[in-house]
Amino acid sequence: MVPPEVMSQNEIDSLLASINSGGDDISNMPGADDKPLKLYDFRRPDKFSKDQLRAIQMIHESFCRALTTSLSTMVRSMVSVEVVAVDQLAYDEFIHSLVQPTVIGILEMYPLSGSAILEINNQLTFAIIDRLLGGKGEPLRKPRDLTDIERTVVERVMMKILEHLEESWSTVVDIRFRFETMESNPFFVQVCPGTDMVLLVTMKIQIGEVQGIMNFCIPYFVIEPLIDKLSSQQWFSSTGRKSTEGVREILADRMTEISVSMALELGHAVVSLGDVIQMQAGDVVRLDGNAKDDLGLRVGNRVKFKCAPGLRKKNYAAQITEVIGDDELPAEEEE
Repeated sequence: MVPPEVMSQNEIDSLLASINSGGDDISNMPGADDKPLKLYDFRRPDKFSKDQLRAIQMIHESFCRALTTSLSTMVRSMVSVEVVAVDQLAYDEFIHSLVQPTVIGILEMYPLSGSAILEINNQLTFAIIDRLLGGKGEPLRKPRDLTDIERTVVERVMMKILEHLEESWSTVVDIRFRFETMESNPFFVQVCPGTDMVLLVTMKIQIGEVQGIMNFCIPYFVIEPLIDKLSSQQWFSSTGRKSTEGVREILADRMTEISVSMALELGHAVVSLGDVIQMQAGDVVRLDGNAKDDLGLRVGNRVKFKCAPGLRKKNYAAQITEVIGDDELPAEEEE
């Protein structure tokens, strides 16, 4: 621990004399040249550190990758989604940067108190609607508000977006997003006082030839309870832990649902192609096995079990008598 710097009596006397004389020249004060001065705007204080902004950017880069795949399937077209900027600014600055009309979804972030905003550029919104309703994805030439049917379509798209947001944020903290309402006039949306700081994530979405912006805005007081968990180190450790713990269980569970073909082999025979061509109903093909021998049960392209044939409830059946290990497979089965 560095001991605090102690001022000498002469330095204290010089400081008091400067204060009493009303002098405002600080260049001659003790320690004035130790550190450079830094401008600070009290109207726009920094609420997030660089490491926290980096963690938020990585969360939404993961979100963009998931949304690219999902939105491409939904609109049946090439889609590109990427993070353009992660910034902190006053709420008034964000609202005045939006055009009118636009599509603004107001979201609840459970268990946090307060609301967030998901804004999608009007040109981009109508391109998505056009693709979903069977069109070519052309943007609207003249801006207008959404109809009731178009609002329903956009709500479905937003619900899909919120699913990916939840998944991406779950790497750091468990948040549940719930769609609350939709607005077209940004000045009618007041989720926090105008002077409050907000976190703004700006993403660029391109669908075919159409390009637009999507903004995700969270007031600082809403996300403040989670501020200590927002760090790039926390994000890396969470994603690494999920990849080793969760993926193994998911893969094991999915493997049990895979369908495989099974075939019971009565025996084999080598027959010339000429004999096959001349075969008719009633002909007999002699197999290489004996009627009392166990049969081979083929799973996929390998014989994995030996079985005894029989009947079960008037249906042909086979009872497994032996499990064949990989080291017992014939040479032709291993290839």
